[in-house]
Amino acid sequence: MADDTQISDDRARTFADGLQTFEKDGDAAAFAALFADDATTQRLDARGERRGEVEQFWQEYHNQFESISTTFHNVVEGSDEFALEWTSDARLTDGRPIQYRGVTVITLDGDKISKLRTYYDSAQFAAIPADTA
Repeated sequence: MADDTQISDDRARTFADGLQTFEKDGDAAAFAALFADDATTQRLDARGERRGEVEQFWQEYHNQFESISTTFHNVVEGSDEFALEWTSDARLTDGRPIQYRGVTVITLDGDKISKLRTYYDSAQFAAIPADTA
């Protein structure tokens, strides 16, 4: 969980709390309600593309894991944008535990998220062949 003293912007706090709830309950529709109808999302992973379907974006992300828990370490807040640094501890659907770090940058339109870009070490998700371990 995030340290309350690090996130003073209510909109950033709402996102952080919403993500942590989503990680536990997997309700992508409830989490997607934080986003504007025309919001775009971008995850710099192997696909690296922008996606317009917020609920699908989050469901695809969640489906990679048996379990996941994110801790927020730092936030940079502006009037219509904020960035969160985080670490996630997860277990992939193949049972492999991973830990990865990243940054999520969010643009706001009022109280709704209009654009989300997330950057993280996607190499953590690659399976390591048995003969190289």
